Amino acid sequence: MSAVPEFARAVCPHDCPDTCAMRVTVENGKALKVSGDPDHPPTGGVLCTKVSRYAERVHHPQRLTTPMKRIGRKGEGRYEPITWDEAYRLAAANLTAIAQRCPEAILPYSYAGTMGLVQSESIAQRFFHKLGASRLDRTICAAAGAAGLKYTYGASLGMHAEFFEESELILIWGGNPIASNLHFWTRAQEAKRRGAKLIAIDPYRSLTAEKCHQHIALRPGTDGALALGLIYVLITENLLDHRYISDHTKGFDELKARALTYPPHRVAQICGLAEAVIVDLARAYGTTAKSAVRLNYGMQRIRGGGNAVRAIACLPSLTGAWRKREGGLILSSSGWAPVDSHALERPDLMPGWPDKCPRIINMNTIGDALLNSGNAVFGPKIEAVIVYNSNPVAVAPDSERVAAGFAREDLFTIVLEHFQTDTADYADLLLPATTQLEHLDIHSSYGHTYVMANLPALPPVGEARPNTEIFRGIARAMGLTDSALFESDEQVAASAFHWNDPALAGHTWDELKQVGWIKLNVPEAPFAEGGFRTPSGKCEFYSERLAEDGLDPLPSYVPPYESAESAPELAARFPLAMISPPARHFLNSTFVNVSSLRSVEGEPHLDIHPVDAFERNIAEGDQVRIFNDRGSMQARARVTDKVREGLVVGLSIWWKKLAPDGRNANQVTSQALTDLGGSATFYDCLVEVERA
Repeated sequence: MSAVPEFARAVCPHDCPDTCAMRVTVENGKALKVSGDPDHPPTGGVLCTKVSRYAERVHHPQRLTTPMKRIGRKGEGRYEPITWDEAYRLAAANLTAIAQRCPEAILPYSYAGTMGLVQSESIAQRFFHKLGASRLDRTICAAAGAAGLKYTYGASLGMHAEFFEESELILIWGGNPIASNLHFWTRAQEAKRRGAKLIAIDPYRSLTAEKCHQHIALRPGTDGALALGLIYVLITENLLDHRYISDHTKGFDELKARALTYPPHRVAQICGLAEAVIVDLARAYGTTAKSAVRLNYGMQRIRGGGNAVRAIACLPSLTGAWRKREGGLILSSSGWAPVDSHALERPDLMPGWPDKCPRIINMNTIGDALLNSGNAVFGPKIEAVIVYNSNPVAVAPDSERVAAGFAREDLFTIVLEHFQTDTADYADLLLPATTQLEHLDIHSSYGHTYVMANLPALPPVGEARPNTEIFRGIARAMGLTDSALFESDEQVAASAFHWNDPALAGHTWDELKQVGWIKLNVPEAPFAEGGFRTPSGKCEFYSERLAEDGLDPLPSYVPPYESAESAPELAARFPLAMISPPARHFLNSTFVNVSSLRSVEGEPHLDIHPVDAFERNIAEGDQVRIFNDRGSMQARARVTDKVREGLVVGLSIWWKKLAPDGRNANQVTSQALTDLGGSATFYDCLVEVERA
């Protein structure tokens, strides 16, 4: 007789601003169903299509359930099972030998495969710090935008997502929330029903843009110019809140001088827009008191991404939109949560901390780092990589070089994973990790103002172990003894926040476990009376910190690396700009192997404008080759005016092994970095397209 189904509470761990509360139906140790928790205000009982299939992922027939060691060539993906004891011995023997020669020859590679503070960078970071391993600059997604906010607001801070329902004008800038921010989109739709106007600013007419009142299809990488053009109109037509500017901003006169060099006719030429579109948008924004901006990360994945975010972030302070709870801007709300990163990661374990610490490798340059380390630029040769919470062979830019780096026979590679991904095929040791339903964790969010507890709903599948336990096991096998490496997950979670911070008002981990989530104490209109976290306490149009670092202290337009404006010879050879935003049913490279979701996506597609298709003799449904000097991939052409002329769009990110030609969009993307934050420039990419 089977057991009566039970319900367990969990938190969606994926890299999404919604950080949903999940309700898991469990029977006989198996998840039958995962649904949104109706009691959690941001979730409201609704999950996205991807995460509603989470049980399929947890109990997938190809789930890794035992440690394995490589028996074939790197990249072949041939393995044999071993015990955990043998896995730990092999890891310890190789890492100890390398650490004794040169600790910096060991490199972690991880990102946001889980957003949980325990299973991401707690015991793992402590382990690498204790070894004196190289540090990883984790900048692949959002660092340019975070830097832009830091220099303007002081941290990644913004308005409450729920108050968008009350806004009268919403600019959805550089994002497709139907695919990547569902619960914001629900609120935007409610605002629309109440009479709000929705405007999408995006080179691509996404699912979201199609449902807005207006779509402004600017050229990729020109968002900073558009923002400065809007500021020009706000200033010259006096659509300003002079009292707010005087009391709560710094550097208005300098910003004014900069903006006046971007009149609408100049911005129209840069952005590929009609001059009237720019003027009308500025007037709509400047004359609507309840105006709000949902800024997203797509627009900062270009050379000038940090400056573009700075320019856009100035807008609500110019008009005084911050005075109302339904006005302002959000890119990320992560800075509201008082995360105790020092307690989680223990940087004090590093030899020489804080004055002389191990080198930093930018994760976006992993291809060059693996192939070129051992020289004056990168420092000591990388001899070992431990990959967890990431799939760099699929997701890192300039993929040919990434794969070539991981294919080095003299590189010892450990991969912690749920499945045999593209990266896992290059592992020397492949170690099975638990999913969110099988371990404990604690979460903040970058899209709402709740902190949340995740308790295990199921026992581990097979022999899978949490990331934390795997790193404890390797540390133990290496003979490391520091007690910080062996704290339990409960102890780590209890230290994850500054619990005495006013935002948490004395709540505790034990209380959070009992109630599931706690709303942070953040004012409804957080900057109504200023209070930014910059050195001046004001919204800094002019940043002294940037000036001290030898950078432009004012927001500016920085043209893309790859454009006719910056590189005319390159543009003559590769005249099409390419962006590769997420496919609706994938989340980066996660969920690509869930067959029910992949079947909806079908196969890799490339959207191309009818004029560009005609010039290349490409018809709907043709197999096409997308290429530049870095590499090439194939996809099925969709001839559509959803893309503007001169732009192609390849929704991503496919596992290479599941794509027909064994390649994905990152074959053509670049390792170049953004102006601020050292982030990736995935959407700063020129290509040519031909029939395959």
